[in-house]
Amino acid sequence: MDIIETIKEQIANNTVLLYMKGSPNAPQCGFSAKATQVVMACGEKFAYVDILQNPEIRANLPKYANWPTFPQLWVGGELVGGSDIMVEMFDKGELQTLIKDATSKASA
Repeated sequence: MDIIETIKEQIANNTVLLYMKGSPNAPQCGFSAKATQVVMACGEKFAYVDILQNPEIRANLPKYANWPTFPQLWVGGELVGGSDIMVEMFDKGELQTLIKDATSKASA
């Protein structure tokens, strides 16, 4: 399968998806650690892809997403952004609402 098709499938099949360096339990950079903290604080299950273990995704996702950096949070098939945007949205209460709405629609 083409790597772009794999990325599209991952995004389509996971309501909340975090592309990050490392795993939620062992993030490999400060930005991924911060991103994991705010997503976990939203209280919903989420999927993740460790881009360090998936070099093809690491190389191709920035082109597909038109977003150059990691981590990247995708909710309901849409790119939310990187860790700074996630933290800002979380501080305003917007990230919690976005994730809760998306997961409740997905389970309905």
